[in-house]
Amino acid sequence: MQTDSKPKISGPDQRLANRALRWWLLALALCWSALAAQAAPVPVLTVHDAIGPASADYIIRGLERAQQQGAPLVVIELDTPGGLDTSMRQIIRAILASTVPVATYVSPSGSRAASAGTYILYASHIAAMAPATTLGAATPVAIGLPGLPQTPKPAPAEGVPSKPASAPADPPPTALASPMTAKQVNDAAAFIRGLADQRGRNAVWAERAVREAVSLTAAEALQQNVIDLVATDIADLLTQIDGRKVRLAGGELQLGTRGLRTEALPPDWRHRLLSVIANPSFALILLMIGVYGLMFEFSSPGFGVPGTVGAICLLLALFALQLLPVNYAALALILLGFALLAAELVTPAFGVLGIGGVVAFVAGGLLLFDRDVPGLGVPGLGVPLPLIFGLALTAAAAVILGGGMALRARRAPVVSGAEQLIGARGEVTQVTDGQTWARIHGEHWQVRATAPLQPGQRVRVVGMTDLILQVQPEGERHDV
Repeated sequence: MQTDSKPKISGPDQRLANRALRWWLLALALCWSALAAQAAPVPVLTVHDAIGPASADYIIRGLERAQQQGAPLVVIELDTPGGLDTSMRQIIRAILASTVPVATYVSPSGSRAASAGTYILYASHIAAMAPATTLGAATPVAIGLPGLPQTPKPAPAEGVPSKPASAPADPPPTALASPMTAKQVNDAAAFIRGLADQRGRNAVWAERAVREAVSLTAAEALQQNVIDLVATDIADLLTQIDGRKVRLAGGELQLGTRGLRTEALPPDWRHRLLSVIANPSFALILLMIGVYGLMFEFSSPGFGVPGTVGAICLLLALFALQLLPVNYAALALILLGFALLAAELVTPAFGVLGIGGVVAFVAGGLLLFDRDVPGLGVPGLGVPLPLIFGLALTAAAAVILGGGMALRARRAPVVSGAEQLIGARGEVTQVTDGQTWARIHGEHWQVRATAPLQPGQRVRVVGMTDLILQVQPEGERHDV
């Protein structure tokens, strides 16, 4: 007869072991989920400004950081009126080359993704909008001076006559204002069509947004397959896109975003500073402060503060100008204007150099930014006319004020030096060893006279030889 050699576990011990195993598995699951949540946050990049060099650098660095950390998704929270074409294309190139999915989310409610924002939305793997947001109006316009954008006249809708049949025929319409404008619009239309085809979105409306500057609300954009979804917040966005498949540079990926932790990555001080100094108006003001600070330091050396502040402002202005599409001939005109204004202060040109300096400054400000480089719907990327004329008038006022002060100083009577001593009165203090001394203007001077002088006698200065004053007794007449 054989017996079982394995030990048997009694009932209470079995229940205790099962309970310990369940607790161990639960703790392991909690640790795993905590580690997963801690290791894979979703970075949220916030762009609530015009698209420019600062925002392009911010988004590109954010995508690089997300790729290094192995983030499952990057969310760009967008609210922009548009921006520079060059900066927009840098952002789109980074999105298309990203190995991490990018979801562009127009938020909060009331925001917009106009012009450059529409292109970025089309390029993203996931395009989402919050309720009560808009997108569109993506026609490229020339940057520089503010003006009315010249856009093509939209074609009438099908089946709706533009005018009665009896009306006289219109002259042949011109498609665009100039060949340069036509090139920019056609290039932008082809670009956004390519993005729409790659992401499977509405390419017909995208081209209309470029050629006719049309816009859509969030609900209309979802209905016309311009965006993928409408979400109330980022948590709702992550829930709705869970399980979607997106096409990345390295292949297709299925998203698993439900319940993921988000991590806000706001712009740091470097990007905030860059966004301020890259503003064309602020760059022009920095340039003016820098040049005038150096001019003041060179004309009156020893202060230190004007030279230091001027050098810093000038370097910041040059850094900002190299980020923007600057016309260097216009920049040379501005510097020539500064030089002529400075020359007016030291040269008696009777205002000719000053007027020339003001004219050169205004001409340079008007032409400073290259109008052949397209911007996308942001009038703030130009230099406002009031700012240009205000700075020119300020410079002219400085020249007039400085010239007036110099003229008054030239006409003022002499209050120091040898010329000021002629006619001064004093009193003889001592006569010793053939030398006569007198107190004149609180100072002791050696004096000479044609007649002997006595201590206490009042005298008047009539001339000066080396450091010896020629005097005559008070009350005598001296004919020169």
